[in-house]
Amino acid sequence: MSFVVIKSLHIIFMVSWFAGLFYIVRLFIYHTEAQQRENAARQVLTEQFIIMEKKLWWIITTPAMILTLLFGIWMLLEVPAYLQMPWMQIKLTFVVLLLVYHFISQKILFDLKNNKFNWSSTGLRVWNEGATLVLVAVVFLVVMQDSLNWIKGTIGFFAVAIGLMIGIKMYKRLRKG
Repeated sequence: MSFVVIKSLHIIFMVSWFAGLFYIVRLFIYHTEAQQRENAARQVLTEQFIIMEKKLWWIITTPAMILTLLFGIWMLLEVPAYLQMPWMQIKLTFVVLLLVYHFISQKILFDLKNNKFNWSSTGLRVWNEGATLVLVAVVFLVVMQDSLNWIKGTIGFFAVAIGLMIGIKMYKRLRKG
């Protein structure tokens, strides 16, 4: 298989993985908020969210993660010099953070299935932005590679994080009002 095909498959499965991570936490938010409903609605919604979360996690998100990692490792085996590049080392650090994010999200999935609601919907909204920050960082690292000005990159990363937090606060206020 050619390197560009491997790279294309890596990108396709990475997009699928992120889509699954973004959507699963939205489902967690709705699942958590459903607990505020009257008993009959809460029961129906909870059962439906458990089914949706399970299918999304095990049919899309986790297989996409595995395939992203498989094709990423394959690329590194094809071009081992990538491992010596600082941008790749930083990218791989973010990949490890994303794996931690993935498995913490899996723990939330299991908790919700067992009616353990340890996160508020606001906390889950903040959690959802963690994957966004990793995505922004990884895309900029891969596209800009060594041309990235680290000071501007760091400032930009924190600007995005602050912007997301402000957006969450504004959304929360609008929802209450």
